[in-house]
Formats: sequence, structure tokens, C-alpha cells
Amino acid sequence: MMGQQAKGQQLKMFYQGLSLERRVRPDHPLRQVKKLVDFDFIYQEVAHCYGVNGNVSVPPPVILKLMLLLVFYNVRSERELMATLPERLDWLWFLEFDLDDEIPGHSVLSKARRRWGPAAFQHFFERIVWQCVAAGLVDGSKIFMDSSLIAADASKNSILNLNSLKSQLNPHYQELEARLEELPADDQGKGRLNKTRVSTTDPEASLVSQGKVRSQLSFKVHRAVDSHSEVITATQVTSGAVNEGHLLPDLVDQHTDNTRRRAEVVVADSQYGTIRNYLACHDRGLKAHISPFKDGRNRNGRFSDEAFSYDPEDDVYFCPGGQRLKRTRYDRNRETFQYQGKAKICQACALKDKCTGAKRGRTLNRHLRQEEVRLMRDRAQSCRSKQDLRTRQHLMERSFARSVPLGLKRARWRGLWRVQIQEYLTAAIQNIMILVRYIKEPGAAISLAMKQAKGKWQKLQAFFGSVSTLWGYHYP
Repeated sequence: MMGQQAKGQQLKMFYQGLSLERRVRPDHPLRQVKKLVDFDFIYQEVAHCYGVNGNVSVPPPVILKLMLLLVFYNVRSERELMATLPERLDWLWFLEFDLDDEIPGHSVLSKARRRWGPAAFQHFFERIVWQCVAAGLVDGSKIFMDSSLIAADASKNSILNLNSLKSQLNPHYQELEARLEELPADDQGKGRLNKTRVSTTDPEASLVSQGKVRSQLSFKVHRAVDSHSEVITATQVTSGAVNEGHLLPDLVDQHTDNTRRRAEVVVADSQYGTIRNYLACHDRGLKAHISPFKDGRNRNGRFSDEAFSYDPEDDVYFCPGGQRLKRTRYDRNRETFQYQGKAKICQACALKDKCTGAKRGRTLNRHLRQEEVRLMRDRAQSCRSKQDLRTRQHLMERSFARSVPLGLKRARWRGLWRVQIQEYLTAAIQNIMILVRYIKEPGAAISLAMKQAKGKWQKLQAFFGSVSTLWGYHYP
């Protein structure tokens, strides 16, 4: 018999035995997050941001959870988050709110971000990384690096040409000049495609063109991902015009600080394959599985630098035609010596068309530590390195693809430090999801780490046992 819904029936005024705990399903992802993550650490982290008198603030763990919900469910705005909150029983349960509790205003989140700064969210990200390490989900010996552009929260209509008279007549020009002066001196040139154009909405964003896509105001997210379970161990946000190769030493140091593990292998694409990065890896004792940087210069079939042989005794290069290139000058900034052939000899050489089109003759640059650079480049061409580079392509694409549903394709807020907060929350959520996938119980993290340590000890016992048997000794 078909049931009929009663209409005009008066709703109950009181509900006995109503519990949000029973209304949230057992396999809800927020249940796992609540079990695995301790949000109460934020009390001590931001205690210096609050006074002892005045109005009582929203508890810091509630603010942190609200920020996490904003990114986790990719809510469009903080206004929409607060408007949707009374309708979501699972969100209320996660925040430990009751049905009749007062919902905070949306401005609470923006004020907390300004008061706390990026440091609080950075420590939250680092705590999640360390929790992954304790769970045995981070090996630490091999890390993969890459970067991705994210669109800034600014329109191209806000771009101003600083050299045009029309822009100087703009009523907001003086305000823009004041904002630019507040930026650090070393970052003022990074927020623009060139030195003449800047966005009035977000001066720290920069115009970047990528492939066939039109240039747009962007920031750039740099990440280091561990090879074991694809945990993000280090992250940093810069202006979109910053070359990702400059961030390699910083990401390596962040990885070491966050995991307390020393990396042995760094895997990255050719954008990181600069001489400075090869030497940085060499000085740190790292294997650089990095493709050599391609500077884009086309020699049109002419001889490459490898076609010239170097004589260390006379400190000269010999060209394919048997002529000498002597050292002429030294560049302190690049730490390179320049070698140049005689113009008369190069002009009369039969191989000139295959060598150079310069009137002064062919020139070569040799780094002060050329042998170390050559050694690192040769190691980067090994079979293992090529295999790691193929793995890096898919691994890093997955890492950034998983951040797209979390809203990282576009910046939520304006300003570099606010975008950095967004990336800390995004990376922390991705690592939390890895914890949820592998750790079903809160206490299982420690037990898993102990189990893996026991497994390594058993392998060592088996190894020493085989060695002792070979030499006629008995290993207990």
C-alpha cells in the first residue's frame, strides 16, 4: 500500500534523544580527520595574538577547523561557508557545535588570518608532515620537485603601465606607489612580467604566459613530494615570474627540517638543471636526477660546446679545426671563465659556418668548478635517473591534480602571504587524506612505525646472518 505524506502537520517542538553523533555516518571523512588530527595545538601557537581583557573570541581550534572546511569542500567564499553551516549537520558535529549555537560572522576568518599570519598555518602543515613521518609514510631519501601556476584573484583590467602618462593621472596611482614601496626590495621585480607593468589589485602577482595560453596574473606553487606515499614534505609560494629552479635549495632544507630525514636523491625536470643547483646538490651530498637545463639557444646545426676539447695543462680549448681558444676574462657573478678564439683565424677557418657567426670568433664559458658540474651532469644521464624522471612526471601531476578539487587552481585571496596560507591548508589536507587512507586508528601510526622498524631490523639480522654463515660464524 502506498503511503501518503501528511500535510499541514505541526512540527515537533522538542526532540528527545537527538544526537549529532548518530546523525553523522561512521565512514564520514570528517570522522577520520577528527580522530587523526589534533587541533588544540593552535591554542598555544596563537596565544600571543590575544590579550587578557576585552571580548571573548571564537576559540582558535574552531577557526582553524572552519578554514579547513573552507578548503576541504572548496566553498566559494567565507560568507557562503557561514550561510551553509547551519544546514550541514556534519559540519556542526565537526566543529562541536549544537543545533542552537550561534554561528560566528564571516569576518572572523579574515581577522584571524591577519592576526595569526602564515606562521600558524605553516606549523599546522609541518605537524601533519611529522605525523606522516611517525606513521611510517615518509621515507625521506628521495624527493620529487615541481611547480604549478595558479591564477591570482585579480583581473587583467587592473594592470597598469607605469611608464604611461595616462596611468600616472589615475587617481589610485599614488596609492599604488605607496603599496609598491612597502614590498621587500628583492621582491618588487618578481611581481611583474617586466618592470613597467603592475596590477593595481594585487601588485605581488605577475603576468605569466604559458604555452598557447594568454598571459595572466599568477602565483606559483613549489612543492617537494616524498616518493614513499606521495606526502608533500615542503611547499612554498612565490610570484608567478619566479623561476622554479631558484627554489631547489630552500625546498631541500624544508624537507630536512620537516621530516628530520636527510634526502639522498632529488628528482626534477630541466627547469631545475642549472649549474647552481648541480653544485648545491653536490655540496649537500645529493644525487641530482635532474635533466640539464635547456637555455633555448638554437645553434642551427653548429658545433656544440662538447665538440671542443679542454687541455688542463695549458688551460686552453681546442676547436674541431685544431685552433686554440685562450682564456680572456672571468665573470664573478656566474663564476665562469670565458675562452675565445682569434677573430682572424676564425674568419679564415673552413669550418666557420659550422662553428659561429660572430665576427669576433667563437667563445666558450667554463665554470670555476667545471669538473664537479660535469660529474653531476653525467650522473643525471644514468638509467636510474631517467627512470626517476619518468616517475616524477606522473607523481607530480597527481599531486597538483589532487589540489584542483580543493580550489588551488585559483587564489582565494589577494597577497602573497594569503596565497601561502591557502597552499599550507591545501597541502595539509592532501597529507591528511593520505593518513586517512593508510591509518584507520589514531594509535596505529605509532604501531605502524614500530612494525616497519622491526621489519628493517629483521632484514639486518638476515643480512648479518648470511655474512656470518659465509665466514663460518654463527649470528644469534
